[in-house]
Amino acid sequence: MDRAEQTDMDDADRVDGAVIRDEIVPAGSPGGHVVRHGEILRLIDLEGQQAVDFLCFDAADSADRYNATNTIKVQGNIYIGTGTVLYSDPAPLCSRSSLIPAADTTRFYGCCSEANNFLRYGVRDTPSCYANFRKILARFGLGEESIVGNVNFFMSVPVLPDGAAGVADGVSQPGSCVELRAERDVLAVLSNCPQTHNPCNGYNPTPIRVMIYRVEAAGGV
Repeated sequence: MDRAEQTDMDDADRVDGAVIRDEIVPAGSPGGHVVRHGEILRLIDLEGQQAVDFLCFDAADSADRYNATNTIKVQGNIYIGTGTVLYSDPAPLCSRSSLIPAADTTRFYGCCSEANNFLRYGVRDTPSCYANFRKILARFGLGEESIVGNVNFFMSVPVLPDGAAGVADGVSQPGSCVELRAERDVLAVLSNCPQTHNPCNGYNPTPIRVMIYRVEAAGGV
């Protein structure tokens, strides 16, 4: 690891508040937790070039869930950057509060599935983000009808002037991280993408780190 990468890893460890959860999600695995209003969810790409698929729901009403088209329409942009708000139908769910380092590789692209892997790559019986979402959502009593178009963190999906789009080589560096601030109590679920048939993970899925913390109020109150 060079000096710049070590600096990024050191930055990812710094938290200005009380840590509520800090865990490693293994390569190719799902994860999910309730993030309370005002808490920060931090996702850290430990080794670089690792795509993370993400969905969120109102913790009290799972039918009130992340909506990609509303998020695009309200902000007039197909990309997610610092300050972007993730919307459901009626209101904000989470807001994108920061990105370390500055290169942004977050996109709306959806998740891989066994069926889609066969359609695109001619392979069967593959692990997928769709299967991971089914697994983690079941832990919270939700079915596959809750799987909608998701956010793809750390994933490079360039859109060309003619509208062409596709997965490009990952550019996320070790220690890159994204943060989301919960604008209400939300259920946040993710798939640490197991894909090996396109370059979203550099053909080598790796672990990520997930932190949840609450910023301490001025004066320690």
